[in-house]
Amino acid sequence: MTPNTRKRPARSIAVLAAGALAAGGLAAAAIPALRPGAATASSHREAPLISGQPQYDNTDVYAFVSPDRPDTTTLIANWTPFEEPAGGPNFYPFADDAQHDIHIDSDGDGQGDLLYRWTFRNHTKNGNTFLYNTGPVTSLDDPDLNFTQTYDIELLKLKDQKVVSTTKLAQGLPVAPSHVGKASMPDYGVLRSQAVRQLPGGTTAFAGQADDPFFLDLRVFDLLYGGNLSEVGKDTLKGYNVNTIALQVPTAQLRQSKQQPVIGIWSTTQRKNASGGWSQVSRLGMPLVNEVVVPLKDKDKFNASAPWNDADFLPYVTQPELPGLIESIYKIKAPAQPRNDLVSAFLTGVKDLNQPPNVRPAEMIRLNTAIAPSSSPKRLGVLDGDTAGYPNGRRLTDDVVDISLQVVEGELTGAKNDLGDAVNANDAAFGKSFPYVALPASGSRGPLTRKGGQNTAEGSDGTRTQLTGGARPSSSGGGDDTLLIASAAGGAAGAALIGTGLVWWRLRRREVSA
Repeated sequence: MTPNTRKRPARSIAVLAAGALAAGGLAAAAIPALRPGAATASSHREAPLISGQPQYDNTDVYAFVSPDRPDTTTLIANWTPFEEPAGGPNFYPFADDAQHDIHIDSDGDGQGDLLYRWTFRNHTKNGNTFLYNTGPVTSLDDPDLNFTQTYDIELLKLKDQKVVSTTKLAQGLPVAPSHVGKASMPDYGVLRSQAVRQLPGGTTAFAGQADDPFFLDLRVFDLLYGGNLSEVGKDTLKGYNVNTIALQVPTAQLRQSKQQPVIGIWSTTQRKNASGGWSQVSRLGMPLVNEVVVPLKDKDKFNASAPWNDADFLPYVTQPELPGLIESIYKIKAPAQPRNDLVSAFLTGVKDLNQPPNVRPAEMIRLNTAIAPSSSPKRLGVLDGDTAGYPNGRRLTDDVVDISLQVVEGELTGAKNDLGDAVNANDAAFGKSFPYVALPASGSRGPLTRKGGQNTAEGSDGTRTQLTGGARPSSSGGGDDTLLIASAAGGAAGAALIGTGLVWWRLRRREVSA
């Protein structure tokens, strides 16, 4: 955690964020026609069962009014955490025995009114080669792209948790492939653009690999950043990819009316089970809920649960564990319980911001589609006066970790703080148009590939070439020297991090003393 500076506009709304974090759990019951078969999991490896099934693990959900098309809303959901870009030979297809769903609650009753469903199919041109592609791939229909996927999209309309109609929105659309590397995919941007497809009715669709847009330091799980605030500031997800589905829909098709513009959004994964039915194994709305709010004993239960039963997890919201941990490790006094500030924000949305009338408490992203996109988005969203941002929906650039930490430490109850993990932005730039997510990291430049070196026998990005048999030439200055340089750099970075932590700690102590 580290201090952040910002202006502090009036923000009765900040509590929202608290809700986001508090968003603990809410258990299961289901639409009869869509009923989850059994419990299991969601977010980056956040629950025991889903941690062993990454292909079905929904890592994040985003929902925002499209900045360049404000009459539309963009929905994004990601799967398969920690995709190492060079992870061949099979790379990272979507699960073809799963239903990838995004739910929309348009009237605030905690039940889905619309359900967008993605299903995927695998295609292999030549099973007699181990290669994902047999030559450079310049288009999605390139014969050298040996393994491909296509997908269908269905729109299910629901009432009282029952399906009343099903419409096929798209069939056989191509998935953008995993970014094998520069030799295989010399211009991946072309493949990305070919995977963006227009659908009837003004909707735009995309499915494929992307850079993981979630930015944070995951050292929170090692006694909250190393137990002494020394381990902050590194984007743990830098260089890793995810599988993304994205849909841009005319807002009028999502919301109840102009007079009731607030929608709720969450995602689930259903996996085909041994009996041929479907079991919900992942659920995700607000970020961090199942990771730092729901205790171990109920994490799998949460992933199989449905929002309309979220009151089952109420104690995890009113008596959250995280503030107590921060107090025990860093001696920052936890706000008094019960945390009604978190409950109201998490379960209902904020009045006069994103709370629908007659709302039923439920954990989901709530987006007021009547609020225009910000021309200058602020990473702290509503906490910094930017009402177009989190927790009013979630944009790719919203710093949900810092917002959540500050709220859970009582920002909305008068305990002002500037806590954060010192990771304030994604490592890769987001796009300015749909699907907005950054291009995936290439296998040629994955985190396992060493950079540096000046010798011309190496590639321009520092990779070694076949001309040297994979060995670094003696004139390259590599070998032990490189390791020493790396160690020195690492030491300097470590010192900087420790310094950051100590500075933060001194400031905090000073504030407490005052």
